[in-house]
Amino acid sequence: MNALNPLPHRGTPARSIRPWTRVATATASFALLALAGGAHAQEVDLAQAADAASAAAEAAAPIVDKGDVAWLMTSTLLVLLMTVPGLALFYGGLVRAKNVLSVLMQVLAVFSVIVLLWAIYGYSLAFGGEGTFIAGFDKLFLAGVTPDSLADTFTDNVKLPEYAFIAFQATFAGITAALIVGAFAERILFRAVLVFSVLWFTFAYLPIAHMVWGAGGYLLDKGALDFAGGTVVHINAGVAGLVGAWLVGKRTGYGREAIKPHSLTFCMVGASLLWVGWFGFNAGSNLEATSGATLAFLNTLLAPAAAALAWSGVEAVLKGKPSVLGAASGVVAGLVAITPACGSVGPMGAIVIGALAGGICVWGVTGLKRLLNADDSLDVFGVHGLGGIIGAILTGVFTAPSLGGTGGDDFSIGSQVGVQALSVVITIVWSAVVSVVAFMLVKATIGLRVPEEAEREGLDITSHGESAYEG
Repeated sequence: MNALNPLPHRGTPARSIRPWTRVATATASFALLALAGGAHAQEVDLAQAADAASAAAEAAAPIVDKGDVAWLMTSTLLVLLMTVPGLALFYGGLVRAKNVLSVLMQVLAVFSVIVLLWAIYGYSLAFGGEGTFIAGFDKLFLAGVTPDSLADTFTDNVKLPEYAFIAFQATFAGITAALIVGAFAERILFRAVLVFSVLWFTFAYLPIAHMVWGAGGYLLDKGALDFAGGTVVHINAGVAGLVGAWLVGKRTGYGREAIKPHSLTFCMVGASLLWVGWFGFNAGSNLEATSGATLAFLNTLLAPAAAALAWSGVEAVLKGKPSVLGAASGVVAGLVAITPACGSVGPMGAIVIGALAGGICVWGVTGLKRLLNADDSLDVFGVHGLGGIIGAILTGVFTAPSLGGTGGDDFSIGSQVGVQALSVVITIVWSAVVSVVAFMLVKATIGLRVPEEAEREGLDITSHGESAYEG
């Protein structure tokens, strides 16, 4: 991840030097003083050198702060909460009653598969070495990683247990792949979801994650700012979802029959859990329990609040009434947009980003959706894709110190926006190409879509043999 202003080095201050001997009396002879003084100076020099070497060694020793470790493990749990149950309930409430279990199952299964693949090869390819587009194979199956292994933070010499960093990043990979399933919910084969997720994770998520966050990554070296995953997570997943919506096809009856969410209560609860979990997602990305985490934390509180009100305001103007679904969707849009910016923009910038995302994403799930002619079932692209693009570009604006951001004195809005735009374009193209190839391979081998009869009956029964609501 990108760190604009790493905190100062926390070294160990040098200890004071105390001479090992003193002149015993003021009445000693001049010759004796001269002789003793020479020996004394030599010993002091030796003592000073020894102490300096000791201080340097202590300063070079890695520091593992218990507070940092506790915060990162807590953040990992919060990101898990975002996915199961947060995302699962949010998506489950948006589909029809006959498909709610299928969506819950897809979110749970995809997350579980990706977490395992992360340990087997994902971590190695994303963070296991230096490279322009991918890392390396040195840490396949977590080879060489032990409880004593350390991972870097944004502060020189301050480290984390590598296991904690691996777990934290695993939840990021898992929720990203799980986000995609909302775009083609209610009509895709369960096995197709799993196979596609494996292919997309391997060839889309891992290269983008490395390019943005990994040592030597192309976009990282270009100076792209993505504190917690605007490109890596949201644009990446949003584009894959849009491609899936096109290639899987529209739901039976789409545009002719009313297809309504079966439980806005589930939706609201899920969105609320997403908001709570997102504090781990964003503030946890600081990797340390420092002031940088508090900035991301505050921004994660402000932006979705502004977005919820903006979305509701637009709805009130256009439809005459604000809806619960709109307010919940606004919260998610604000969270998405602030994700890349949360560690580098000021609180007022976060409010503006949230408000803009909330207002614009209303169009993303209505007008833009019609223009794209896609049955993006749960508006993955309209909220995550578009919200991620908005956040990524505006990060280049509001990071400016003149607008309350944390950029340096030489920060240039025009230059940074250009870099941000480059990262957006690369992510869109990369994810789109991988997604098309992956979906076509799945379609040619095991198929993509359930039969029409199964779709009409509902995937809960036909795919899993269960029903969410009996009677």
